Amino acid sequence: MTLMSQDRPLGASVVDAATTPFWEAAKRGVLMIRRCSSCSQPNWYPRPVCPFCFGDTVWEETSGQGEIYSVSVTRRAGPIPYAMAYVKLDAGVTMLTNITDCDLDALRIGQRVKVVFKTTEDGNPLPMFTPA
Repeated sequence: MTLMSQDRPLGASVVDAATTPFWEAAKRGVLMIRRCSSCSQPNWYPRPVCPFCFGDTVWEETSGQGEIYSVSVTRRAGPIPYAMAYVKLDAGVTMLTNITDCDLDALRIGQRVKVVFKTTEDGNPLPMFTPA
């Protein structure tokens, strides 16, 4: 069976002083994470303090590529089916996200994906992923 993904309304993003660099990069089509300047561990979600050693973190660009770690297609939560997934980025972090612009029934664990940006109701681009 083929179930093609469809765009659905996306709520407004939360933009504040701590997340502004993330959203500015997203407008340029770049996915950013934070990396600890003390222990070098990458972390997601972006936060100014490292969850591993409590050191300071700095913004870092990623390739926006990775693979599906886990995926679930939601068919009855609303009028539009969608795929929720954990994506393990090549940059070393795992994100909870949506997989879009694809046949939802063809998604598989281990499948390579790349970042795409979808516009939220406030006009900010939200990172999601599509098969590479």
